[in-house]
Amino acid sequence: MDNISRQRRAYLYGLGTVLIWSTVATAFKIALRHLDHLQLLLVADAVSVLTLALILTAQGKLPLLRGLTRGEALRCALLGALNPFLYYVILFKAYSLLPAQVAQPLNYTWAITLSLLSVPLLGQKLTRRDLLAICVSYAGVVVLSTQGRLTALDFGNPLGVGLALFSTLIWALYWIGNTKSATDPVLALFLNFAFALPLVLGATLLFSEMPPANVEGLLAAAYVGVFEMGVSFVLWLSAMRLTSSAAKIGNLIFLSPFLSLLFISSFLGESIHATTYAGLVLILGGNLLQKRGV
Repeated sequence: MDNISRQRRAYLYGLGTVLIWSTVATAFKIALRHLDHLQLLLVADAVSVLTLALILTAQGKLPLLRGLTRGEALRCALLGALNPFLYYVILFKAYSLLPAQVAQPLNYTWAITLSLLSVPLLGQKLTRRDLLAICVSYAGVVVLSTQGRLTALDFGNPLGVGLALFSTLIWALYWIGNTKSATDPVLALFLNFAFALPLVLGATLLFSEMPPANVEGLLAAAYVGVFEMGVSFVLWLSAMRLTSSAAKIGNLIFLSPFLSLLFISSFLGESIHATTYAGLVLILGGNLLQKRGV
């Protein structure tokens, strides 16, 4: 395969991932109209395990399970407690409390959270550019969370905002934990979701009940399981493997939140506030500023 063909395929996979990521906030909210956050996670996790098992079979990677060491299996189990269990319990609860146009951009602060955690956990140092990027992004969080009510610092739903930001901490810890994993990434993700399934089931039985037979809610949750938790990850890995420049593919991420707002407006009927765009621009501006410093 020539380099141009490889790069074209990388862009197609990357754009496919961005399109999926742009729809999931809408899918979350549709599912949460009919299911609570634990029921949504239970259905999505079960579907994602099946989806990833099919992908592993198609890739011929299922035999890798036989060569998995006990230490690798334990690492995957522990990371599965972080993601999908804790991460999505917290994220879905935040989505149940906040408008999608607020919850979705807040989730994009995970890159800033990752840089902060990298200091104590990976021994990395923050540059002046990193600190400026953090200030810009979290200024966006304030603008977005207050929806323009800056003088009163009225955060609307502080619990929802706090949970959305806390979910970025869990996500960052999950990816830092993955930096030392030698397991095939698709196999590791499958194991994360498989090991988490009993935890999700137990939490649902303890604090909720089994999902109701609501077609719209179950289909939306299944969509999340197939695409948000399965296909998008594999597409993104493929794009990064094929591209000649990770930066070119990485920059596609910045299309996703704006496309997401379009879907939120069209399918959820939310009127997008000007402060949502302002906060989002600041958050993404901070991410981009930090990225330019790498």
